[in-house]
Amino acid sequence: MKAQKLLAMLVIMCCPAFVQLHADVYNIKDFGAKGDGKHIDSHAINAAISRASAAGGGTVYVPAGNYACYSIRLASHTNIYLEQGATIIAEFPTDSAGYDAPGPNPHSRHQDFGHSHWKNSLIWGIGLEDITISGPGTIFGKGLTREGGRRQGTGNKAISLKECKNVTLRDLNMLRCGHFALLATGVDNLTIENLKVDSNRDGFDIDCCKNVRIHGCSVNTPWDDAIVLKASYALGYFKDTENVTISDCFVSGYDRNTMLDATWELDEPQAPDHGGRTGRIKIGTESSGGFKNISITNCVFEHCRGLALETVDGGQLEDVVISNITMRHIVNSAIFLRLGSRMRSPEGTPPGVMRRIRISNVVASDVDSRYSSIISGVPGNVIEDVAFSNITIRYRGGYKAEDVADTIPEAEKDYPEPWMFGTVPARGFYVRHARNISFDNINFSFSAPDTRPLFVTDDSEGLYFSGIREEGKPVAVQPLKQ
Repeated sequence: MKAQKLLAMLVIMCCPAFVQLHADVYNIKDFGAKGDGKHIDSHAINAAISRASAAGGGTVYVPAGNYACYSIRLASHTNIYLEQGATIIAEFPTDSAGYDAPGPNPHSRHQDFGHSHWKNSLIWGIGLEDITISGPGTIFGKGLTREGGRRQGTGNKAISLKECKNVTLRDLNMLRCGHFALLATGVDNLTIENLKVDSNRDGFDIDCCKNVRIHGCSVNTPWDDAIVLKASYALGYFKDTENVTISDCFVSGYDRNTMLDATWELDEPQAPDHGGRTGRIKIGTESSGGFKNISITNCVFEHCRGLALETVDGGQLEDVVISNITMRHIVNSAIFLRLGSRMRSPEGTPPGVMRRIRISNVVASDVDSRYSSIISGVPGNVIEDVAFSNITIRYRGGYKAEDVADTIPEAEKDYPEPWMFGTVPARGFYVRHARNISFDNINFSFSAPDTRPLFVTDDSEGLYFSGIREEGKPVAVQPLKQ
């Protein structure tokens, strides 16, 4: 027995980390939280966070209950843990109480207002490190607006982070989260695991972030993108979004609030932009900075828009691998690659590039045929070095050559969506302003006849075709050149 005690003392002396096996836990009810859904509890939660931070870190414990809140201000070295049955509720603002002011941002003209501010949120942190929000509880954005959140006292984001590092979000349920369930801007070392998000605008906006892991999440966002990588100028300097993996995720466009309750309803067919359900994985739109070293794998799309890669503000989108994707009931292009020149960036920013992209092992069914799949740069700026392999797409069909306009617009400055071109001239892939594009083992089928050519190209060179099949039969591809 004495020998065992002596050994324990030696371990403690040699390994000081063993002296305290866990950080302190701060129960928000000890700081005055009621959890009755009526009393505003954000003051108590903020007091618990401040106490934990002042002590060098710890866990802020949220027990079962309904906690009506305004802005919750994160602090470094803390974990907010939501117990099963705990719900943090974003309350509606009043004339006398509401969310923190958005604060000024002289660079907001380069991107949407919502991407340019962080404090007007239910939960926010700026310039912090070592943060975790975890547990099987729920964040309910009941009182958050899904718009920009310009009016004083309103909040429009569930979780908002700027220039933080070492952040983990794990195991949460998130419901009706306003403009963003998560806006992460300039965050390095970000891990998002096993979140279930059912929201009324964007799910995860990962903006100017480095070393990001998104794994095992389900994100239902019929009115906006589910998981989207961006690289805006909101920080006032260029920063790429890079070293990102998105794996084993489900994205969808079922009606709002019907994924978490598993009713899976489909009674609201249109997003606010009238382009059909959204709910997809996308790279781009906000693209002043670039996108580099991106891997997307083992993901499922359902009742939503297709995969979209876009750089339109000068960013370089390169070194991207996408594999093992299944898609069903897709309301626009199954695959949409767009290099544009909207150029919503500081004056003098040159147009971007899109290159070194590999997309493989994709199965898509019930895909809208109006836009087929699109690869389009702009005159003078081409998409290059893209390889497609082992792709199976079943389109709805039903179009013919007479449905296509005589001239397909360039739409260089437009917001990038497949409908910018109108009905495209190809029933399989429309390739424009591109170079060194390969198609290997591509299988097409159609639910209704479609008499447009299978491939149509415009200002494209170095195209390679191998193993192309239609309705299970090999076809010799001779793309129509416009």
